[in-house]
Formats: sequence, C-alpha cells, structure tokens
Amino acid sequence: QVQLVESGGGLVQAGGSLRLSCAASGGRFNFNSMGWYRQAPGKQRELVAAITRDGKINFADSVKGRFTISRDNAKNTVYLQMNSLKPEDTAVYYCKAAVDILGNFWGQGTQVTVSS
Repeated sequence: QVQLVESGGGLVQAGGSLRLSCAASGGRFNFNSMGWYRQAPGKQRELVAAITRDGKINFADSVKGRFTISRDNAKNTVYLQMNSLKPEDTAVYYCKAAVDILGNFWGQGTQVTVSS
C-alpha cells in the first residue's frame, strides 16, 4: 500500500518562504508523476506543480516564478519550495503520486497559511 507523508506546512508572513516535502513509502513502486495540489476554503482542488520521473515540470500560472518543485527518485520524495508567498496561497496542500498500474495516491494534506 502506497503511503504519502507530507511535512513543512505552517504559518508565514506574506513575502516569506516555506518548503514542503512528501515522502512516498510502502513498497517498491515505480512513481511516475509526483506533485502538489492545493485547496482553499470554498474552492476546488487545483494543481500547483508536478514533476515526472524524468524531470518534466508543470506549474500553475499563479505560482510561476515563485515556486519550484524537485524530486529525489532514490528517496521517492518530492519537494515544493515556495517563495514570495502571498495570502492567496493560503490553502491545504496535498501531495499526489501516480504509480504504475495502481493509479493515483494522495497525502493527507498540510496547511499553509500566509498572513498579510
């Protein structure tokens, strides 16, 4: 069973930075795309950034130039570095991993709150 454990959320002032980590475990799986989504109160969950196993990256327009995503394939871990945070970045951030044959898995979410 695939498990995703997120860490790094918290409260930060506008303009500050946070780094999220998501470690996947549970067996010898081939993780394809790994990424981050977020859901703000009253809104739908949306893609923030995703990275494939070979390093192809996709960002939401709203975070381009401020966020970076990276992954360590040996550790099955994906990172989201968030800089120049804005109050509108406040949301629960979820890690998602796509696993060959098994499908998509989600983490439990970590709260990011940006104060103005």
